[in-house]
Amino acid sequence: MNFSLTRKFAVRILHNCVFRKSILSRNIMNTSAALQKANEELEDNPYYKKYADKIAKLQQTSPEEFLNRIEKRKDVKEAEKPKEKQFSSLLQPKKTISESKQVENEPLDKIMKVDLIKDKTADEIKTIWEAYHIQKDVIAATIPTKDFNTIIEESKNCPIFLFPIPRSQGFEFIMCEFQGNSVHFTPLICYQVHKENSPECLTINHYTEFKDEKGIVLMRGEYDKNVITGKEAQCLANQLQLYYDKRDPEKSKLLKIFSQNPDEFKHTDLIKQIENISLG
Repeated sequence: MNFSLTRKFAVRILHNCVFRKSILSRNIMNTSAALQKANEELEDNPYYKKYADKIAKLQQTSPEEFLNRIEKRKDVKEAEKPKEKQFSSLLQPKKTISESKQVENEPLDKIMKVDLIKDKTADEIKTIWEAYHIQKDVIAATIPTKDFNTIIEESKNCPIFLFPIPRSQGFEFIMCEFQGNSVHFTPLICYQVHKENSPECLTINHYTEFKDEKGIVLMRGEYDKNVITGKEAQCLANQLQLYYDKRDPEKSKLLKIFSQNPDEFKHTDLIKQIENISLG
């Protein structure tokens, strides 16, 4: 018998036994720690005492099966959680736009053929405009020229403002900024990070092709569904008109304070105002 070969073989067996014992020990330790952690989590369950005996028995007879059930339970609970809104698109700043581009007004021809409706009455255009957008993920409306002129004039005094929208645990503030006939909305938290390069959650465009001849301005708002809902977009559009059309003295006062005396401005005053506005 080759002694050196036998010795090598014996050393290898011994090494394997020690190695396996080490693995087994780690597995036992890991399983024990996992069982302890699982027990701590289960103790917070109001039904734990009722099934304590069955749980203890399963832990003794088949600890691995017990841990597998705990993991499956966690997976089910995780799947049942309501999905949070995706804000990934807001983490990247939008591309810088030149000043000349910022104030460029979007033409109505980009949305529909003006020649096909220019001979219609104001009421007919309003009906066509609203019907055209009813099945689309946008908000749309028709604004009397007088109201539009008031809004634009007021925006010169206060081109930037804040609007709150209700959330499950309070309110989120959305900042708006007028640029020509467009109004850009972005969450305040995003503006604090990206400043003028903050991506919009809502962009409202006003089309003035029929402003003088028909006495109406067509409004269209495109929103990011990952950030706000259609109702929330409509809520922002409603607040925009209510604050800038000068019909409500209290809202006009808040605009003035915000633009002229920001140190005196209180966010809570905006929340008080929105409590009287329905999301529609």
